[in-house]
Amino acid sequence: MKRTPIAAALAVPAVLLALSGCGADAGDSPEAGSSTAGSEHFPVTIDSALGQAVIEEKPERVVTIGWGSADTAVALGTTPVGVEEVTWGNDDHGNYPWVSEAIEERGDDFPATFTGGQDIDIDAIVALEPDLILAPNSGITQEDFDILNDLAPTVAYPEQAWNISWDDQISLIGKALGEPEAAQDAVDGIGQSLADSAAEHPEFAGKTFAYVWGGGAPGSLVLYNEGDARVDILTALGMTVAPEVQDIPSSEGSFTSDLGLENAGKLNDVDVLFTWYNDEAEQQRTEEQRLFAQIPAVERGSVVRSLDRQVGMASSFLTPLSVPWVLDRFEPMIEEAVAKVD
Repeated sequence: MKRTPIAAALAVPAVLLALSGCGADAGDSPEAGSSTAGSEHFPVTIDSALGQAVIEEKPERVVTIGWGSADTAVALGTTPVGVEEVTWGNDDHGNYPWVSEAIEERGDDFPATFTGGQDIDIDAIVALEPDLILAPNSGITQEDFDILNDLAPTVAYPEQAWNISWDDQISLIGKALGEPEAAQDAVDGIGQSLADSAAEHPEFAGKTFAYVWGGGAPGSLVLYNEGDARVDILTALGMTVAPEVQDIPSSEGSFTSDLGLENAGKLNDVDVLFTWYNDEAEQQRTEEQRLFAQIPAVERGSVVRSLDRQVGMASSFLTPLSVPWVLDRFEPMIEEAVAKVD
């Protein structure tokens, strides 16, 4: 059972906690993520596109939905009791490896996992008895929010689903956890890490790039624009969005544009082309299309292809845990591509 009415959801018997597929380790520990630090910041009210979250006191049992919230919560000192299960780029714990590594270092139990996406397992979340639900970078609906916010204060996205800047997300989570100063330190730390990396790679400076995905229907080509973390991490490393694509407007409610392969000529002056694929078969289908193969960056090999799903995800959103994890893996790929430009 997934999207249950709130009256039915709240009536879930206690046996579900023991028998649900969500796991019991984190749910059995009332102390998970608890702390008295930051209590002076409560009560606090956080507005979102779906409604208000009124948080009366520092939360101890946090559940996260969507991208990046578990990362930031752990980085700010709170290990969630439950997280939406990662199914693309996941490790054996149903999470991202950089999150699991941080939890192991803290010595905490791993969070329970539950089904997310378009079919959120409300019953599983109820069983975790949360006192805060974080979903600022997610696709939860108004119906989801209304049910979840009756269960526990729920922090949704400010304006559009899946559409929040990385620094705003960290700040929002810091406010909800009573750690605004730590959140600002985390934002500053990410900026400093990227600036240090840029200084170590002066060859990146001024190189033009575009980030695309052509793995959809034949002839499709999606362009990622500024505001998307994939693009933001590259501009922070000193690279420049190619002028021909810089002013292409994003589709409403997103940081992407449907460029289409028929407009691949706009990529002719791109020094480095960035892209990702679900697998090698998708890569082959995309790159055997004539208009894609004729892009100059593809012809000369100055392409950064993310076939490793974990690297692809870690470079798709910026969090205090994902950035240091991905830089060591992403930088050599960029170095190799940039070396082929000249």
